[in-house]
Amino acid sequence: MRHQNTYRAAALKPPCAIGPLKVARPVAPVNGVSVVTGSHSVTQGRGALSNTSGRFERYTRDTFDDGWGDGSGNSPYDTFDDSLAESLKPVRIPTEITPEAPRTIISKNQSPDIPFDRSINPYRGCEHGCIYCFARPTHTYMGLSAGLDFETKLFSKSNAAELLRKELMRPNYIPAPIAMGTNTDPYQPIEKTQKITRQILEVLAEFDHPVTILTKNRMIVRDLDILTPMAEKGLARVAFSITTLDSRLSRLMEPRASSPQRRLDAMRIMTDMGIDVGMMFAPVIPAINDHEMEQVLAASAHAGATSAAYILLRLPREIETLFREWLLTHFPDRANRVMNRLLAMRAGRANDPRFGHRMKGKGVEADLMKARFTKIAARMGLLMNSHRNKDETMNVHDFLKTSTEKRTGGQLSLF
Repeated sequence: MRHQNTYRAAALKPPCAIGPLKVARPVAPVNGVSVVTGSHSVTQGRGALSNTSGRFERYTRDTFDDGWGDGSGNSPYDTFDDSLAESLKPVRIPTEITPEAPRTIISKNQSPDIPFDRSINPYRGCEHGCIYCFARPTHTYMGLSAGLDFETKLFSKSNAAELLRKELMRPNYIPAPIAMGTNTDPYQPIEKTQKITRQILEVLAEFDHPVTILTKNRMIVRDLDILTPMAEKGLARVAFSITTLDSRLSRLMEPRASSPQRRLDAMRIMTDMGIDVGMMFAPVIPAINDHEMEQVLAASAHAGATSAAYILLRLPREIETLFREWLLTHFPDRANRVMNRLLAMRAGRANDPRFGHRMKGKGVEADLMKARFTKIAARMGLLMNSHRNKDETMNVHDFLKTSTEKRTGGQLSLF
């Protein structure tokens, strides 16, 4: 084991709880970083292949090839488990939901390269299990892994609607569109039973407060009874994240999200109900889905999308290791090519966190990607208005009147 410094006291997971560890096979380098191939159990319906320790844990466990076994099961040294054949079967990991009681529910930000200054996340962790999700590292704050823990050990903010009501009732609250789906998906599978997102929308509708939603799940059509009247008042906009039209690739990258076709179907339904719908081609992964840009935008425009945007793949902190494992398992023939092209657009790093660089990248290929997107989006009529401009024109005036009436009980002050 390797000892690491820790900055807080956290309950330590014993080595056996870090995740199912299987037979180690030869080490394969990806851009100079060695990753053990085939050493991770197959998990049914999950994106990550391992449960590596977070950066705040005192201990980590690394798999490596000790030179004794070849991982075939024919060597007498291939004896990690009592039954090798049994251990290599797909593993089904159940989803655990833990109630969380935050003190506030609206998160604020001042990032200059995103089109909103506040957001709400009903859940911590996301059952969709997207391997590329930039929110994965936030799970390490809870003493959990950014890997399988992020998609199996979830936290629900059951008091979200109550907290939101209190914050909207404050006399000094200044309204602006609240973004949902910016960190974890508000319509991930557990929303079907938890219904926290719906409760939040009911409060926003009651206060005539504008909201924008980004999702990968068709479940959003369940809330048309709330969103349609809000959209008629200029209070609701929806966007769908569509990364590919290939259902097999989608199942590998985002195993529990709705299929691409179901997302397009939901887009058409919402458009027909008069709701303004946009799309995100995100993330763009070189040599994996970048060749689909034209087809995805065309399909989205046909389904009724009125605006589009894209984001280049970002691999902050623990996600880099998780993504490399995923690449070597599912696309070993192009793993080096994917990382080389990404690093070329990220100043030689897997993640460039600088404002103005992190979303689109820099360099020749990044410039070509931007020009290519702009050309096809313009042709499809998806560049008429940017997401930022549309959010700035959303209705905030009704909220001012409604919130004042609620605070005063319908009686306006004479002074």
